[in-house]
Amino acid sequence: MQATIQVLVAVGKERLTTTRVAHRAGVSVGTLYQYFPNKSALLQATLRRHIQGVQTAVEHVCRLERSRPLPDMTTALVDAYLGAKMRNVKESAVLYSVSSDVDGMAIAQAAGKRVRHALAEMFATAPEGLTKEPELVASVVSAALNGISRRLLESKSPERHLPVLREELLTLLHAYLRTCVG
Repeated sequence: MQATIQVLVAVGKERLTTTRVAHRAGVSVGTLYQYFPNKSALLQATLRRHIQGVQTAVEHVCRLERSRPLPDMTTALVDAYLGAKMRNVKESAVLYSVSSDVDGMAIAQAAGKRVRHALAEMFATAPEGLTKEPELVASVVSAALNGISRRLLESKSPERHLPVLREELLTLLHAYLRTCVG
């Protein structure tokens, strides 16, 4: 899968072939086909691994931040999410670019459901006490996280925009979460 990302970054999705990926990985095409029956399956597996990495980072921070004040939860969440999503900007951007070609929406929806569940469980433990349903809060926060990451990945220089958009995201979420407590 790492070879897939390397080939995607080097030649783009249009020129990615299983032969190129196998060559980059140092294996035969036949060996590659034992694990991935076609290019689409290879891309799906690579995208799934990336999205699961982000999901795992969010679930981990949600467990760590339980019962902490909402501003602390939010800051840790934003940093964990953006850290996982933007750890390797080129990888994230190239996988984002192929996601619509390999049913990335279904992969993202499955991970999103788990992320929203972890967020709702974390927010339910906030000492400030939510006045809104944790699932609703989790859904809004998740949408904001996804929207900012999409904006970053669609920009020409995500690394340059990341610090500013991180601060704006924190401002947005902190303000929203203040409306969710009594």
